[in-house]
Amino acid sequence: MSSLEILRFAVRALLANRLRSLLTMLGIIIGITAVIILTALGNGASQYISNQITGLGASSVTVAARAPSGTAGAAAGASSRPLTSADATALADPQGAPDVAYVAPVVQSSATVTSGANSETDTVIGSTPEYFPSSNSTVASGRAYTQAEVDDGRPVAVLGSTVASDVFGAGVDPVGRTVLINDSPFQVVGVLQSKGQGGGFSNADSNVLAPISTVQSTLTGYGNLNQIDVGARSSAVQTAAESEIYSILDRRHNITDPNDRDYQLISSAQIAQVLNSTLSTLSLLLAGIAGISLLVGGIGITNIMLVSVTERTREIGIRKALGAPPSAILAQFLIESVILSALAGLIGVGIGIALTWIPLPGGFRAIIVPTAVVIAVVVSIGIGVFFGGYPARRASRLRPIEALRRE
Repeated sequence: MSSLEILRFAVRALLANRLRSLLTMLGIIIGITAVIILTALGNGASQYISNQITGLGASSVTVAARAPSGTAGAAAGASSRPLTSADATALADPQGAPDVAYVAPVVQSSATVTSGANSETDTVIGSTPEYFPSSNSTVASGRAYTQAEVDDGRPVAVLGSTVASDVFGAGVDPVGRTVLINDSPFQVVGVLQSKGQGGGFSNADSNVLAPISTVQSTLTGYGNLNQIDVGARSSAVQTAAESEIYSILDRRHNITDPNDRDYQLISSAQIAQVLNSTLSTLSLLLAGIAGISLLVGGIGITNIMLVSVTERTREIGIRKALGAPPSAILAQFLIESVILSALAGLIGVGIGIALTWIPLPGGFRAIIVPTAVVIAVVVSIGIGVFFGGYPARRASRLRPIEALRRE
């Protein structure tokens, strides 16, 4: 028998039982669809994380206070020493930290922002002009506040895009107008470019930025800092800059054991590493679930092909009696299995690609990986060969005389 005839017999056998063939393919379809969606979501999540890290600043380091966790600190009953403006000043000294480009002391408070009848509660961040590059914040209209305004404690503010539209109304330029922050008047000098949720781990568009001296005098008081944002001169010297920060703060906070530090450094690279590690673990878990679905689909193919061999035992006997070689019988049943799995794989790929076009909240977008599509099709064909091999081999080994005796 020619290859074309074997293919024709295989297709005819599958079409004779359309519903059974479709149900057999269902497990493979679900598994391949899951693989496509999971890889697309994983790739999209990686891109999403990359955008978030970009929003934090590629070379930024955040210094935050924490309670000592080491044995010595715990034994001594040590508590967290707060971060102060003097710490920020020391970090900004080029003699002690030559690889540090800028330092931005930060205080923040929740406050009511009001303009006319519109009022809402937002986060007010007080810092210096260095906070704009450290947080990757870009002014879309107006300007940023200056160091002179920080020194003079002037009541000026730069609004996030969401704050500007909610308090003053969509399409209204608030630059030059006055807004009340906890009943204290602030002149709006600028509006930030929208970042959306991808610009960081909180909604930066709902923040209000103002000089740190003004925020301290009107909202927080002249106390401790919430954090200190530090920027390295470049990504290449970020590790050196972190070492300089440790050296300065260890000396100022009388730290002798690194495990007893009452502060911590949080860099964008560390955040990316943690998120990518979590994402990888989740992806492996979901891939395992998809793999189980493919395994179940493969077992279904084996089961149905065995049933098909049993049903067509007499047909196999007649074909062998007429001279069909075992290789032709083996090829026919193996082709039937491969057709089922390959067609199921293509359908699964199509459904998976279609589902990735569904819009997701927060600017998140699933991204199709071409290699995943190719691998999915190859795997589906491999499932057909592997799980269809045993039934095909069993059919090819039937003895003609025994097959013809069966009714």
